[in-house]
Amino acid sequence: MKIAAINVSHHRLKLDPPFRPSWDFSPRHHFDATVVRVTTDEGHEGVGSGDAMLGFEGHEHLFLGEDPLRLERHFRLLSNIQFHGGRCWPLDLALWDLAGKITGQPVWKLLGGRCDRIPAYASSATLRDDAEMAETAARFHGAGFAAMKVRFHRPDWREDIAALQAARDVVGDRLTLMVDCNQGWRMAHDDAPPWSFKDALAVARELERLGVYWMEEPLFRGDAAGMRRLSDATDIRIAGGEMNRELHEFRALIEGRCLDVLQPDAALVGGITGLRRVAVMAEEAGLVFTPHTWTNGLGLIANAHLTAGLAAAPFIEYPFDPPEWSLQRRDFMLCEPVGLQDGMLVLSEKPGFGVELDEERLERSLKR
Repeated sequence: MKIAAINVSHHRLKLDPPFRPSWDFSPRHHFDATVVRVTTDEGHEGVGSGDAMLGFEGHEHLFLGEDPLRLERHFRLLSNIQFHGGRCWPLDLALWDLAGKITGQPVWKLLGGRCDRIPAYASSATLRDDAEMAETAARFHGAGFAAMKVRFHRPDWREDIAALQAARDVVGDRLTLMVDCNQGWRMAHDDAPPWSFKDALAVARELERLGVYWMEEPLFRGDAAGMRRLSDATDIRIAGGEMNRELHEFRALIEGRCLDVLQPDAALVGGITGLRRVAVMAEEAGLVFTPHTWTNGLGLIANAHLTAGLAAAPFIEYPFDPPEWSLQRRDFMLCEPVGLQDGMLVLSEKPGFGVELDEERLERSLKR
């Protein structure tokens, strides 16, 4: 069996009303997604999504005619392409979906079959006022979520703490709360500096008081020493790594005990093939591995298979913040949104990722 074709398509979903995520002060009027399809000469097809596959054009010949199950070989070439060009890890995801369909197994079983379900945390996106934040937390608790991630990124972190306090006041200890500080990276048009260590430490002490489970991206992503100092100085778990590009960065973070929770996204760094190494290293070091999942439904399900198959994660990220960020927006390319059962993301026994593309929606959203 050989790889016969690789197809990359780009899609755009119009957003009306626009989406205003905490990490971007520019309202988003559309949601872009790239879909990668890998087909074999025997008619099998694997799909993946995530980054825009910039830099892949012209490298198709490196994979065509090759055995699709030589995943380590393909991973090494994708690592080379990333060094010289862009992050083309959606192809790795598509190859894993394809491997599952060829072998007749779900990806989570191919990876080790540790479990078929993970508790999901509702990952919010927008900056709401105190009353709205309290109402949102109560709504998530009522919907069966055991945990919720609150976004920070207001002009003054004390305003962030006030919104978090409002959420804690209404749900008490019935809902585990995490916080994303959004300090690890910036959008291209955002030149604001990240927090200093002193700022992050002051916020961490407030989060300790409010019983927060983890503090995500509290410092610039390259400040490994600062993250180690912060982790040592507080009882709050320090989380990060969602946008790091190289696997050796995670090795250094793990060996240096700079993070308590590692969050690389398989759609953006390393793919499933690379991140299964990180998952094992993290567990052996006594750290938590639970990927960031803010691409789309295909990226979410790929990270879920990786996490369920290998890691003993306490929670997995579930982007959901209606009405601004609904399942219909997040999973527009899928026939059925990736849903939950009693707050759990439950994976099926279907081969590959176990999801189907909505071909009509993809055709209508195709960027021409």
